[in-house]
Amino acid sequence: MPRTNFQELLDAGVHFGHLKRKWNPNMAPYIFMEKNGIHIIDLQKTVVKIDEAAAAIKQIAKSGRKILFVATKKQAKELVADAVGNVNMPYVVERWPGGMLTNFPTIRKAVKKMLSIDKMMKDNSWDNLSKREKLQITRQRAKLEKVLGSIVDLTRLPAALFVVDVMKEKIAVREAQKLGIPVFAMVDTNSNPDGIDFVIPANDDASQSIRLIVRLMCDAIAEGLSERKVEREKDGDDAPVKKVRKGDTRKSAAKFEEDEEVDVAEEVDEDDVEDVEEDDSEE
Repeated sequence: MPRTNFQELLDAGVHFGHLKRKWNPNMAPYIFMEKNGIHIIDLQKTVVKIDEAAAAIKQIAKSGRKILFVATKKQAKELVADAVGNVNMPYVVERWPGGMLTNFPTIRKAVKKMLSIDKMMKDNSWDNLSKREKLQITRQRAKLEKVLGSIVDLTRLPAALFVVDVMKEKIAVREAQKLGIPVFAMVDTNSNPDGIDFVIPANDDASQSIRLIVRLMCDAIAEGLSERKVEREKDGDDAPVKKVRKGDTRKSAAKFEEDEEVDVAEEVDEDDVEDVEEDDSEE
């Protein structure tokens, strides 16, 4: 059964393309007609493409890998951050950091720097800094958070990229293609679908259209994560129980008794307790 239908897409305005003079000829297979100088997207094809993309993205999520969402245009930022955050996937909704994928180790260093600042703020050493030093570090932390805060958990390259506007996010798309990372994307009539692994012909400007497509992808991700959880729990239940021989049981019991005797016989010096408490307070 399709994840969506013609009417739902129509209501969200997914069918509205760009002015005819702005079109990209490579999008011709996905254009239904021209009306008042505006290209209309073939929603029947969009339904099919959504199902194809959702099936693939679900399998990626089920495998435990990450899908990085990219949507830096104003009308997409907040709704993408909310939807994607709910399925614990990384996203970029501010400026795309150049080399985010092709120079990933450097990006990870910046993330680690941000985390080290967090650790320092909770440490006693933070209190020893001057107001000026604290202000500088706090500002640096805020800048890092704005760009990298949503990718803290991305410890390795993503398995796929989902892009809302391939023209606006051309640098991100180019980096993914260079590394052979599959690209899922909403592609409008003014964009080039060539090189995009999973094309979803759709209006990439209207917030309702973006919200619907992103929600459908996130629903597929949620399904994949849910199935992964069920399978892992099942594998845990089906794991063979190691049989213990009687002799091993006696040995284990004897060892446990020996350990108990040592614990009980151990004397704790009061000075040792004070030393531990002092160490804890220093930490």
